Amino acid sequence: MATSFDQDAFFAHAMFTATIAELDEDQRWSTWPETARTIDRGPQPFPDWVVQHDGAIDTELGILKTGKEADAFLLERALPEGLRTGAPGEAVLMVAKRYRSPDHTTFHRSSSYTDGRRIKDSREARAMAKGTAFGKQVAAAQWARTEFDMLGQLWEAGLPVPYPVQLVGTELLMEFIGTDDEHGAVAAPRLQETSPDTATITRWAEQLRGAVLDLARQGLVHGDLSPYNILVDSRQNEPDPVIIDVPQVIDLIANPNGTEFLRRDCVNVCTWLRANGAPTALSDPEEWCAAAGQALR
Repeated sequence: MATSFDQDAFFAHAMFTATIAELDEDQRWSTWPETARTIDRGPQPFPDWVVQHDGAIDTELGILKTGKEADAFLLERALPEGLRTGAPGEAVLMVAKRYRSPDHTTFHRSSSYTDGRRIKDSREARAMAKGTAFGKQVAAAQWARTEFDMLGQLWEAGLPVPYPVQLVGTELLMEFIGTDDEHGAVAAPRLQETSPDTATITRWAEQLRGAVLDLARQGLVHGDLSPYNILVDSRQNEPDPVIIDVPQVIDLIANPNGTEFLRRDCVNVCTWLRANGAPTALSDPEEWCAAAGQALR
């Protein structure tokens, strides 16, 4: 990575400061070094904003969203201020999505979503089927791994999803979709929270239809798509949709529920689009389903 960062100077400074200072309770050393395996880091080449310095500090800034299986937190990863030069890759905000421990979730919805998926380890498969504590831990890790891998696949395919930075255990770090200025960090709004004008809703209808078809071309369906898990990228002059929450993405061919989930996704999104003024021709759920079927072939 091309940077003006002086590694020797950093480590000399780190060795000194480590003896006289401790991290705060809401801080930790960057977990980037723990993801040395390629499969635990996002697609390469890494975006220039990804902080790869081993001595960076992770600071938790608060919770963004709670969910049934996981909670999302806002995290800053940055070099100490005295070591920053203003170059990319020295400080960034990210989302830390943490899948809950077995004591706090049942992963009750997993069976209909995971039909058609294969688990290589037979011991893990049996434990999950029985619902043992070990099986629940395996399930948590599996959902985190699935979401991380799926984000990487979709991002490389050009779909509008956050860039997945890394995976450590049941914690997934990904791109923060939102703004960070003198007013502080503000997450991008969900589609449900917006009131688009005519030109914008038309553009969004075209883009979301395109995203559903792009998924189908890969033999996939989101499985839980709705105005609540589509963000509107507030960093852009003309904000466009970004799809989130993809651990349950379904194989349209292998999963017997695939067609049903596809139709539900299309109905959920098209209903909101129509209610907000999208042209009928661009927001017909039956047309979306038919086009997705054609794309799949």
